[in-house]
Formats: sequence, C-alpha cells, structure tokens
Amino acid sequence: MFYKSEDLTPVSAEEFHHVNMVLAKEYRLLDEERFEDWLNLLHPEIHYWMPGMENRRRENPLEHGFFDSQHMAFFDDTMRDLKRRVARFNQPSAWAENPGTRNVHIVAGVEVFLGENEGEYIVYSTFQSIRSRGLDEEYIFSGRRYDTWLKVEGSLKLKKRLILMPNATLTCKNINTFI
Repeated sequence: MFYKSEDLTPVSAEEFHHVNMVLAKEYRLLDEERFEDWLNLLHPEIHYWMPGMENRRRENPLEHGFFDSQHMAFFDDTMRDLKRRVARFNQPSAWAENPGTRNVHIVAGVEVFLGENEGEYIVYSTFQSIRSRGLDEEYIFSGRRYDTWLKVEGSLKLKKRLILMPNATLTCKNINTFI
C-alpha cells in the first residue's frame, strides 16, 4: 500500500479533478449522514484499516515503523463490517448516537497517481474530522489516508483505505465516525 511517490506516475489534470471531486462527495455524504450512499462508493472487497500507533524507538520499529498489521487496530473492516456499523447508527439502542454526532470532514493535500492496473488510482491525502455532540463535546482528528480507488463500470470505488493518525492514544470516548 505504500509507494514512493517518485516511483508513481501522476494523473492528468482532468483525472485529478475527477478524483478530488469524488473525495469531496464522499465527505459530504458522511457529513449529511447519507451512509447508504457512502457505502455505494465502496468496492465490495473494501479493506478499511486504521491501525493503532505505538510509541517505538527508532532502532526497534514495527512492520511499518509505528504500526503493524498484527497489532491493534481501531478499524480493520470489510464491507460486511462497514454495513453493520451503518445499520447500527439506525438502531434506537445506539445510545452514543442519540443525540446524533455532527461531523465536518475536510480533505486536503490530495495527490493522485496511476495505479498498477488499468483504471486504478493511488490517492494520498490528509484529513481533519471534527465531531461535535451535545452542548460541549468536540473532538478533532487529523491524519493521513492512503487509498486505492478503482474505476468500475465508469464509477470510482474505494477498494483500500489506510488511515494513519499520529496519536498513540485517542482522547475521545469513542470513534463512531468514518474517516
């Protein structure tokens, strides 16, 4: 999932604009709680992964420096898992979502490269997610995303997302959001 950007071929300005518009649409759908529409942007074989960060000395790195595929993850989801999370938001027993969370997602620093296969894009971006609940609860998450998007029947579908937040500890009660 990690590529050196100097080894990748940047896309055309037109392709960049198209991918950037899909990223903006994705966050708008999430902010508007249109979760079923968001799920339609995902490839059936989606891997949505947000590993936990570990404080490690440089001479004792993990598989990927500060995280490892065999260690804790906040999210390590397939389509089935994501559909379950969306269905849970609609349940009266989802006490963490009553009152509902208000979200604002911001995507920036977008870089788009051609993937290894026809119709595949490697997309790097940074994000900020602002969550607000009740009268005074506000949490701000920032980080990086490493995505693989595929063109399927003329539409882009997210197949892989690696979410990296710099925090070794999250300072919120829960992380009931999509990033």
